Amino acid sequence: MATKILLCRRRSDGLLAFPWKLAKPFAPVDDLEELYEEVILDHSRRPRNFGAMENPHGRAEGYNASCGDGVEVFVRYDGEVISAISFSGEGCAISRASASLMTEAVSGLGRSVAIERAEMVMAALCGTANGSAIGNCAALLGVRKFPMRIKCATLPWHALRSALKEEWHPHGESNPDCRNENPVS
Repeated sequence: MATKILLCRRRSDGLLAFPWKLAKPFAPVDDLEELYEEVILDHSRRPRNFGAMENPHGRAEGYNASCGDGVEVFVRYDGEVISAISFSGEGCAISRASASLMTEAVSGLGRSVAIERAEMVMAALCGTANGSAIGNCAALLGVRKFPMRIKCATLPWHALRSALKEEWHPHGESNPDCRNENPVS
């Protein structure tokens, strides 16, 4: 038969305190800001869809000169639907989390819907929209309290919008890196 060991600590008043009585691991989060901080930290530490993409149909770079954040967004389509999206770059936790959230928010959407989503998120981050329709990206709304950080949060979305607005052709001919301006006859 296995023996269970219970860990406890002595409180300042000399009584024993048991950890399961002190902590409430399943208590609901009362403070929405605390939950948003967790989401941002998670996406910053473990970004989704991070890394360069080979042969993207659309690609755009963004750079924030005020803080040095840089991001590059890559998209690939299946028809008009975003079939793959990724990003690379260096930046602060807000910029990285925003890019990660962005890739999850627009994956599988049509180009025009993804552009609309980008516009909605940027408007919400800048305070010109309420942000009720931006899903998980609402975790970024806390940056509105810090005007200098709004640029960090919107940087990936600006790059996405540019990548999506490129004139696109099914075989990547619109990508300047793929286009041969002077074809040999």
